[in-house]
Amino acid sequence: MSQYQDPMQHIAHVLETKCCAKQETYRNLKSVFELQKEEALKVIASISGNLKKKDKDITLAVINVSENEFHVKVAGDLLVFFMHTNIITLDKEHRVNKSRYVTDNLMRKYLGQINVYNFMADSFKYNRINDPGYLISRFFVNVENHFFVEGDGQLNYMFEGLSGHPYTPADISIFIQLAISQAIDSDLVTLPFPSIRSITLQQKMEKSLALGGGQKIGFQMSYQQEL
Repeated sequence: MSQYQDPMQHIAHVLETKCCAKQETYRNLKSVFELQKEEALKVIASISGNLKKKDKDITLAVINVSENEFHVKVAGDLLVFFMHTNIITLDKEHRVNKSRYVTDNLMRKYLGQINVYNFMADSFKYNRINDPGYLISRFFVNVENHFFVEGDGQLNYMFEGLSGHPYTPADISIFIQLAISQAIDSDLVTLPFPSIRSITLQQKMEKSLALGGGQKIGFQMSYQQEL
């Protein structure tokens, strides 16, 4: 129970330290999530302006879903940005928790989290509820607006470690651009012929729009790793 013998003192201490840090972190999380939406709009507008050859069926859009979710549609890919409402910590062995920055002030270890998933746009269009989405990045922010990113490709090393400064709009713009690049650079691969050689009538009726669907190169879901 820390250094406090009196439970009431202990509770008051936790409320004044950890709970306050978590609340401030959550406020920071909401702010950076709104900034991500704003920067996504700017990035999509910039991409659209740089297209020399435009196909009428290639759509670029930012779609606001709720206060915790927005989507970025880039042609056949749909990136789902989802803000978790709980403040978390990483495993105690994680490099962030072992950094001097965190060990000097343990309130810095509490993090807000935003996950970015890559879906096929048609999965939403045709309500193919069994189509997988792939986690391509996790964005974390702390009580002092320092951040770090985990993800695939450049996302995994462009923001390696907890940032030495609070995030800037430029940081968020680069994060959005890299997430989009990672999504569109991963091609869809059809399922092996033997796996779809036969289907039942029920499968045909329930999943006719999903027939011929595939999986993204470069992604592997956690449950697949166990097979």
